[in-house]
Amino acid sequence: MARTLNLVFSLAILMSLIFSSTAQSCKSYAFSSNKIFRACNDLPVLNSYLHWNYDSSSNKLQIAYRHTGITSSKWVAWAINPSSTGMAGSQALVAYQQNDGTMKAYTSPISSYQTSLQEGKLSFDVSDLSATLANNELIMFATLELSNTSTTVNQVWQDGPLSGNAPQIHSTSGSNVQSMGTLNLLSGESSSTGGNGKIRKRNIHGVLNAVSWGILMPIGALIARYLKVFKSADPAWFYLHASCQSIAYIVGVAGWATGLKLGSESAGIQYDAHRTIGIILFCLGTLQVFALLLRPKADHKYRFYWNIYHHIVGYTVIILSIINIFKGFNILNPDEKWKNAYIGVIVALALNAVWLEGYTWYVVVKRKSSETAGKMPHFTNGSNGANGYGGRPHQGV
Repeated sequence: MARTLNLVFSLAILMSLIFSSTAQSCKSYAFSSNKIFRACNDLPVLNSYLHWNYDSSSNKLQIAYRHTGITSSKWVAWAINPSSTGMAGSQALVAYQQNDGTMKAYTSPISSYQTSLQEGKLSFDVSDLSATLANNELIMFATLELSNTSTTVNQVWQDGPLSGNAPQIHSTSGSNVQSMGTLNLLSGESSSTGGNGKIRKRNIHGVLNAVSWGILMPIGALIARYLKVFKSADPAWFYLHASCQSIAYIVGVAGWATGLKLGSESAGIQYDAHRTIGIILFCLGTLQVFALLLRPKADHKYRFYWNIYHHIVGYTVIILSIINIFKGFNILNPDEKWKNAYIGVIVALALNAVWLEGYTWYVVVKRKSSETAGKMPHFTNGSNGANGYGGRPHQGV
């Protein structure tokens, strides 16, 4: 009994420790330097916390920015953007551990998305800037003399890799594009703009293109290649093929347009290969639509060449579409289940194509054999000769 009570007591202590550790927030954090901050905020992404003291009479803001889970191979930054909610225009504090083990903390005005976080003067004065790295937690301290009289500021926080002592571009997906929001320095209320609208647009762009170019286009090609083998499916196969490809093209153009919109809203962030393939797909898809209007009749002398062109362009579109969709997965970086689901669809279509290829070849060969047998000459011994077509009669000996 005593052993059981000890076990229950030990489990209770363990559970309390677990719950207390998971319940820790910025409010329960104590700085080793005995610095005290009257307000703090648990930032929603990137394991980050902001502590501050704000003097509204002098517009002085004393901050401590904490970023956990950081190693010496990464840089961190916290910034205020006086003009907008994004990265461009941000006035940043940057810190990282240099190769010699010393900490570097400096200011960096960010004028565009194509930045290497060069050191420079901000639009407001900064003093007492320092940084520490211990137990995989980087903390920046600074005092900011804000020129803006508004007590609500736009904040941006970020991390990224280092190459030697040079900061490199941060990830452009997941939490790294959600790390922005507003902060009321007096009330402590914050909201995360987080790029949710842009993420939603990126997801819409991905879904539209995956469904249109990546699924409907291959299905339309399967309909044209295999249904037309069956005489009973003529001309239904053609209308099914044309309808499937037309819907795919319309939806695909909508996805392509959202991609252009995203590109225009993300100056300095480019995915050259993905963008180039997308433009090529739009051009080839448009050519296919116009080629349908110039489709020669079945007995026309140019119909053979038109068929070659139509097949080559069509299969090229399908191959490029699948390649570009996987490039899109790498950019969006969604849950692995979405990528696996698309792979499952492509595998299912491929297996169906293999089966239909074999079966339709069997149907075609069998049909040709029957037609050949039906056209074979019939030999008789009638009055028309041995071959039935007026051949010379056999002379007896």
